[in-house]
Amino acid sequence: MGKNQGITPASELQTRIAKLQQALQDKNLSGTLIIQKTDLFYFASTSQQGWLYVPDNGEALLMVFKDYERAKAESTLAQVVSLVSAKKIPDILAAHGYVFPTQLGMELDVLPVNLFFQYQSIFTGATIVDFSYEIRLIRAIKSVYEQKLMRQAAAYSDQVCSKMPEFLEEGQTEVAIAGKVEGYARSLGHQGIVRMRLWGSELFYGHLMSGASAAAPSYLASPTGGDGISPSVGQGASFNKVARSEPILLDYVFAWQGYISDHTRIFSIGSLPDELLQAHEAMLEIQEAMRRQALPGTLSGELYETMISMAADKGYKEYFMGIGERKIRFVGHGVGLELDEFPFIAKGQKLTLEEGMVIAFEPKVILPGKGVVGIENTHVVTDNGLERLGLSDDKITIVKH
Repeated sequence: MGKNQGITPASELQTRIAKLQQALQDKNLSGTLIIQKTDLFYFASTSQQGWLYVPDNGEALLMVFKDYERAKAESTLAQVVSLVSAKKIPDILAAHGYVFPTQLGMELDVLPVNLFFQYQSIFTGATIVDFSYEIRLIRAIKSVYEQKLMRQAAAYSDQVCSKMPEFLEEGQTEVAIAGKVEGYARSLGHQGIVRMRLWGSELFYGHLMSGASAAAPSYLASPTGGDGISPSVGQGASFNKVARSEPILLDYVFAWQGYISDHTRIFSIGSLPDELLQAHEAMLEIQEAMRRQALPGTLSGELYETMISMAADKGYKEYFMGIGERKIRFVGHGVGLELDEFPFIAKGQKLTLEEGMVIAFEPKVILPGKGVVGIENTHVVTDNGLERLGLSDDKITIVKH
């Protein structure tokens, strides 16, 4: 990796912080203190431990506990200082000429309660309010710089997909095949960590599952669950052995320099029953309809309802995006630095699509006792509809060996 590879350009950070300051002004806040790792990387180009203070006007200040020298090398912000304790933040703000914030925005969607109380005691006299919604809206629109990184991530998803037939072997366990896939992805530069914002959610690369195992539900906000290797994980690949003529799900994230491509393909060793082939074709038709209809200005919730109606018309209402009353109520989600970004193509959502949003659409059918079929691709919202990132074939790949 080159010396500056993965470091966000100063011009990019300046644009992001300008948007953040406009949001602060719109909400009549004095400033915001950013501490969540992904938000910190987005606005400061480092994930080292520290605090980023952005006033409603003027220069941002990055205060770093560990590691200061590394953060200073990684961040293209003008002001980066060393700080040993959060308790010293008001003092260092004063020393740098900042007015004490009376209304302070923080990421209350992810900030633990104990830390919230700690910051209340540090900023005595200030009112701390939730600023996470505004931060997530800013992050939802991807710049040309971000889209370039996500296109590269999608290209790597294609490469992983192309190697899958080599890794498949009848009688091998799901987890053994997953290990081969993940090792190859790592060799391409996959960062290993897949970040999610939702509390209690986590993912290790993705899901590789076969047959009935893929249809097993789990706690994860995903249409697929999987048996997993133990209750301590409760999702994903298991010790179940891959058999012939059953759908094998490869639902993997490629994370490149922070940015995500979410990607699903179906494989089979030998032919699949017509029922599964037909269900997969129906999901491809729904994906194509989404590509045309997901235009700027479209309400995300309305798009969801359209897709639900299409699935019902094709006879898959009961098995579309899960099974039973607790099935998930979305067909797509924003991706970027995290797997669960705005917008959500979900029931009741009022957020409108905007040009530059990047969305993973994943229409899938979950058939109990048989498996999962469907598709997932990452797309950029454009004035002409969705532009797909990645080029691999959407059709089921039949491996003949």
